[in-house]
Amino acid sequence: MAASNWALDKSHSGISFSVRHMMITNVRGSFNDFDATVSADPSDLSALEATLTIDVNSINTKDEGRDGHLKSADFFNAEQFPQISFKKTALSSKGGDDYALTGDLTVSGVTKSVTLNAEISGPAKDPWGNVKLGVAADGVISRSEFGLTWNAALETGGLLVGDAIKVHIELEFAQAN
Repeated sequence: MAASNWALDKSHSGISFSVRHMMITNVRGSFNDFDATVSADPSDLSALEATLTIDVNSINTKDEGRDGHLKSADFFNAEQFPQISFKKTALSSKGGDDYALTGDLTVSGVTKSVTLNAEISGPAKDPWGNVKLGVAADGVISRSEFGLTWNAALETGGLLVGDAIKVHIELEFAQAN
């Protein structure tokens, strides 16, 4: 199979995250508006090209006040930096469908190289004859490395918001050509 372009199937995709809150629980959230592009030959993923863009203003933590604070200059500064982006720079096989996916992640104008654990599945035909490819990626990033340092000290010690952000990405693509 030759390299081809793959179109994101948004109805079967999602981007979510979680972060420690008050050192006792995790707050979960998601981004509702994002896009991804992939060019790949599933039989030889060595030349895979991939990008992901996320609309910061689509953040959803099920609390409008918190979402507004996250969009403010205290965190993402969505007015100045409305997108988060990821561009693949390396892909290393771990065996089977498992890979180490490395790329340049840009958040609030700061770009850092990050590596995510990824699973690339497919290709597979759906019941309507469309060829599909799945990409799932998980990892932990440090928000302070991207300049997202706002916090508040707790009376009992510790901080209100943890530094480690757990990221989970599920993307489904349909072969475009």
